[in-house]
Amino acid sequence: MFGMVRPCTHRLGERLTAQWMAHLCGLCLALRGQAGQFARVVTNYDGLVISVLTEAQAGAERAGRRRAGPCALRGMRRASVAEGDGARLAAAVSLILASAKTRDHVTDQDGLLAHRPVAAAARRIAGVWDKEGARAGAGVGFDTALLVGAVERQPEVEALAGPGTPLLAVTEPTETATAAAFAHTAHLDGIPGNAAPLAEAGRLFGRLAHLLDAVEDQEKDAASGAWNPLTATGTPRAEARRLAADALHGIRLALDEAEFTDGRLAHVLLVHELGRSVERAFGEERHRHGAGAYGPAPGNPYAPGAPPHPGGPGDLPPPPPPREPRGLIPGCLVFVGMACTCQMCCGTYEGPWSRRRRDGMCKSCGDCCECCSCCSDGCQCCECCGCCDC
Repeated sequence: MFGMVRPCTHRLGERLTAQWMAHLCGLCLALRGQAGQFARVVTNYDGLVISVLTEAQAGAERAGRRRAGPCALRGMRRASVAEGDGARLAAAVSLILASAKTRDHVTDQDGLLAHRPVAAAARRIAGVWDKEGARAGAGVGFDTALLVGAVERQPEVEALAGPGTPLLAVTEPTETATAAAFAHTAHLDGIPGNAAPLAEAGRLFGRLAHLLDAVEDQEKDAASGAWNPLTATGTPRAEARRLAADALHGIRLALDEAEFTDGRLAHVLLVHELGRSVERAFGEERHRHGAGAYGPAPGNPYAPGAPPHPGGPGDLPPPPPPREPRGLIPGCLVFVGMACTCQMCCGTYEGPWSRRRRDGMCKSCGDCCECCSCCSDGCQCCECCGCCDC
């Protein structure tokens, strides 16, 4: 799983984490239903933003949810997952872009793809993804030729680029593809007035994806001799940073113009988490609030000496009884699933063998209300994103 938008459950909080996981699992299952089990490897964090936007405009009930069976990547738990046109559109876009990326790696003979048998197998898989992506797109009224055309123009644009070429000329094909996908969510939900602002948000999202990929890969590309847009056009990192900041601001303005039924998760992902992605790419440190800035840390209400709970201790539910531990092999399977989905990094998780609740490793990412710290300009973020109870 890959992408710019990599939220931490500490910042999302319980409610938005449940929504996020519903879209992640929904995209994974939509890929399986569309192109088979192996297609689930192209599940990506950025693609599910399309599913999030679709539900944000229509609401969860209209967009569609269903109860999914146990899955090793969820610790063998059932879950409510997103389904419907949003998940199918996200699957179509993910398949087309994954196919293009696979073909690029085959052309560049990266790693194992330098061997002809492996490259031939990769080309066959890419062909299947192209076909199924087009079929999934047609099923929701989206012409994937827009994406394919943008992908095919990218090598031509890069071949013509050189010192002095505007960097935005290189990012244009990616911007065009993501703008089309974002705008189509408005048509799926029957809100044509949202198409223009969401197309603008998608265009800037594509620009950021291209910029951050170029920034993160610049040193590696220089060492390997691979083409990099920043190096090829002679664009300083300071200028790339300015363009990224402009894109973030533009996405926020575009989202403000769109009409949402419940846009909290979309706001958190496309405003707060994209901002953190920019900071990661450019190696910037974020100033965090000190411990206790939002009140005392949560404790054990049953511990000796704990302050009395309003209404008396009788109002507190008893702690749940401990669950039976898992055996060695089931625990190993759950451990692999948790490792693949970063569940042991963020928030709390159930121990794969003991089934006890444990804290994730990234405690430094702060609490939920910290996600609102970028709205110090008075936009009342705790109201607009709903990620806090403050």
